[in-house]
Amino acid sequence: MEVLEADEKLALRLADADTYFELAREGESIAPELRAELDTLRREVDRLETETLLGGENDHLNAIVAIHPGAGGTESQDWGDMLLRMFRRWAEQRGFKFSLNDYQPGEEAGLKSATFTVTGDYAYGLLHGESGVHRLVRISPFDANQRRHTSFASVFVSPEIDDSITIEIKPEDLRVDTYRSSGKGGQHVNTTDSAVRITHVPTGAVAQCQNERSQHRNREMAMKFLRSRLYELELRKRREAADKLEASKADIDFGSQIRSYVLHPYRLVKDHRTKYEVGDADRVLDGGLDPFIKSYLLSRREVVKPG
Repeated sequence: MEVLEADEKLALRLADADTYFELAREGESIAPELRAELDTLRREVDRLETETLLGGENDHLNAIVAIHPGAGGTESQDWGDMLLRMFRRWAEQRGFKFSLNDYQPGEEAGLKSATFTVTGDYAYGLLHGESGVHRLVRISPFDANQRRHTSFASVFVSPEIDDSITIEIKPEDLRVDTYRSSGKGGQHVNTTDSAVRITHVPTGAVAQCQNERSQHRNREMAMKFLRSRLYELELRKRREAADKLEASKADIDFGSQIRSYVLHPYRLVKDHRTKYEVGDADRVLDGGLDPFIKSYLLSRREVVKPG
């Protein structure tokens, strides 16, 4: 049904473009309208082309994304906040729902960690290539001497799995901690220990939630996130055992960044896996991730192509 709807929408766009071309041939001054229609058509074709590259088992699912700044205090914490905004803007531009599940503010600026869910068709398939270390080079706004700083933050993307998928979690394997909520603007801050952090001791996987008002609801959401993390870890184990492609993927550490965002001395965003780069760093940081997502999906398809 979704494929048919997309086909019908594209056919309508093409018909609209033909109408504009016909009016132009008849001497109508409609260049701005025609240009806008062609731009919209190009974006729609790019979106559909990208979706044809998504065929993984979980690509159609929603995505749960965690951001963790690296060493560097305020610098890297501010960079983590910039990444959070970038992903939020990307989701909004796609028409996806963005839900902030957990936000731990930095001491002076930025964040210590954040977890959010992106809800929409193929959200996980589109975002899973963002997992890795993101590097920022800029003149620090926190340095009175205006020196250039390099900051790192890691991003981890997992699918929001369906409740029909069974993940066995033994109660004795869990450590549950509660703490007082904190957040931007104090909108959801309360004075009770309603926030919940759950650690799966055998794997070290951690999930937390503070966005809901009750401890019960936060625990419920944290368990949901934990199940997703454990499911993704299990999938990764199976892929690593069976798929040579996984052996070539870099671990998430601060010496193996997947992408660099350079704001000084020049402006450039470059993906180190695909070599794709653009000079309009501001547009990328404002959510313009689609070209990087598409180039990554294309490179992945080339790697797994037979022969």
